[in-house]
Formats: sequence, structure tokens, C-alpha cells
Amino acid sequence: MSLAAPPQSGSTSVSPTARRLWRGGRGILLIALLVVAGAVITVLFGGAQQGGKPLDPDGTSLSGARGLAQLLRARDVRVVRVTSVAEARTAVPEATGGPTAATLLLGDTSFLTEDEARQLTTLPADRLLVGEATHLDVLAPGMTVNGPARSRSREPECALPAATRAGSAYMGGVALTGPSGAIGCYPADGGSTLISARDGERTVTVVGDGEFMTNLRLAEDGNAALAMNLAGAHPTLIWLVAPESVPQAAGEASLYDLIPDGVKWAVVQVGVAVFLLALWRGRRLGPVVAERLPVVVRAAETVEGRARLYRARRARDRAAAALRGGFADRITPRLGLPSAAGPDATVNAIAERTGQAAARVGTALYGPPPADEAELVALAAFLDMLERQVGES
Repeated sequence: MSLAAPPQSGSTSVSPTARRLWRGGRGILLIALLVVAGAVITVLFGGAQQGGKPLDPDGTSLSGARGLAQLLRARDVRVVRVTSVAEARTAVPEATGGPTAATLLLGDTSFLTEDEARQLTTLPADRLLVGEATHLDVLAPGMTVNGPARSRSREPECALPAATRAGSAYMGGVALTGPSGAIGCYPADGGSTLISARDGERTVTVVGDGEFMTNLRLAEDGNAALAMNLAGAHPTLIWLVAPESVPQAAGEASLYDLIPDGVKWAVVQVGVAVFLLALWRGRRLGPVVAERLPVVVRAAETVEGRARLYRARRARDRAAAALRGGFADRITPRLGLPSAAGPDATVNAIAERTGQAAARVGTALYGPPPADEAELVALAAFLDMLERQVGES
């Protein structure tokens, strides 16, 4: 009979060894190296192709406008990029051979003072304001902002040649109202997203959103044609963009400048302490344990649950309003109607496309709430039939 070996005396160290630390941290180190390598490659090879500010004629990013600048130059339009009012004042007289031989494009006016905005109005050039502009009352007298407007493809519905030749375009941003005699195009929410008016000898055009000019949207609808018609109306285009840094006025100081130096160093020390604490606690907690979800929730269950709540509270009015609102949001673009179209226009358009009686369509869309569940089910079925018929027509 063999005897069992006696237990060994002493203790075993449970402290992590260098090998265990390497095994646990090599994945994190590999990810960090990949992130750094990706950043270096992006800076070295992609920096020159993705630079520029929004609506910058030299910008090649999706929000830049280099594509439009190249199209204008191909049509023999001289594009001059300036970053200050002084440069614009110098460039415009050199470019103009008459009172309307140049266009001044303002894509960003947030850095301008009111005095600088007034100086721009004295330049012998038409003005094209793109986007929600500051000092609008100075740069475009008589024009006011009604409110925000959803950006989408719109029809011009006006007599402005630059818009009618281009056709539909991706317009929105803000809806505007112009002075007497102004021409409003691309209507939205009781106003227009493009307005052209006369200011003395100059033509002032304001566009609520400049996304149709960007590299991302230029090839859609009639965006390129509209942008070229507006910006290339004259032989020279003076394109004012924001400078890299806006100088502070004398006596002004930023919030960062007002913070004492001791507070800044204290924040740095606290940040280092928090980082070291996170590393220490992360090592003590160990690796993250992956755990499967107990169930997979179908997206349709959310709809079913909401429907049960409506039914439990007998909220047929809310359910009908949800059905009608969703139907209107989906059907209005298919009918080519503006978002601000009234009930009569919507009902007549649906009746014409589907052949249904206008009175029945109007009752389904704008009638009283269903009296019972059977009427609610019938309303849902009728709206579904209308949507299917519009899609097939």
C-alpha cells in the first residue's frame, strides 16, 4: 500500500506575473496601436482631401463646396475666395466692370460685426446669402425669418428664372418673408426658402439652407443648376468664408482666459488621478464577462404593447390621431404636396389619385374619432387601402 505524499508547506503567490499581465493587456495594446495607426494614415493621406469649412469653395469634405466652385470656373466664372471684409472690398472693385458685374456670396455671417455687414452693403455687387444669416436686417432689408423649415426636395412654384430653369431642389433650413415686390420660391410653412428682391441697384437673394450647394447634395435633383444659376449670374463671384480665427475686440476676454492658472493645473491633476484610479479598479475587477440576453424582443411587440395601452384606456381618439398622422406623413411626399398643404388640397389630391369620393376621404382624415373599436379597425383598413392605391397609381 502506497502512502500519500504529505502536503507541501508554504504559500503560493497570487500576484499577477509579467506573463499574465501581457496576456491580459495585449488585446488592449493591439487596439490602441490600430487606432493610432488609423489616425496617422488619415492625417497623412486623407487630410488634404477632407479639409475646409462648410460651404468653403476649397473644401472637399461632404459639407464643402469645391465641386460647385469647379463647375463655376468651368463656365468661365472667376471665383475669388476671401476671408475678411477688407479682402472683399479689395476684390469687388477689381472684378466689376459695372454696377452688377459681380456677385458676393455669404455662406457664414456669424463672424461679422454690424458695421462690417453695413460695409458689405456698399459694395457694387449683388448679394447672395446662404443659410440662416446674422444681421439679416442689414444685409437683406425687409426680409424676415418666419421659422424653421424641414429640408427636403421642393418645387420652385415661382417665376424666378434661376429657379424655374433648375426645377426641384433640396431646400429648407428656414422659411422667409420678403418685402413688397420680392419673388419667393420653394414655399414652406407659410413662407419661402428662397427670396430674391431689389435693394436699390443691387439684387439680394436669400436662401434658407445652403446644403444644396455642398459636395454631398450637388448632384441631386436640380441642385447644381440652381447653385450655378444663383452663384454664377455674373462673371465674378466673391465668396466670403469665415477666417480661421476671429480676432477678439479690445478688452474682451474669453471664459478660459478668466480662469486662474492654479485651477487649470488642479483640473489636470484631478484628471490624472481619475485615470490612474480607473486603471487600478479595472485591474481589480478583471475582464468583462460576456452575457447573452435572456430574450430577444421583436420590434413589433412595441407596437402591440402601445396598442394594448390604447385599448385598455379606450383611447380611440389617440389611436385614430396616430393612424391619421402617420398616414399624412407618408402620403404627402408621394402626392407632391408641400408640408404646409391644407386639408382641402390633401383630400382633393388623394381623391383624384385613388378615385375615392372626396367626402369619404375627408371624413377618414379629418372626421370625428371612431365611436367604437369596429370603426377604428375600419378606419385603419381604409387608410391602408388609400396608401396602397396611391402607391400603385
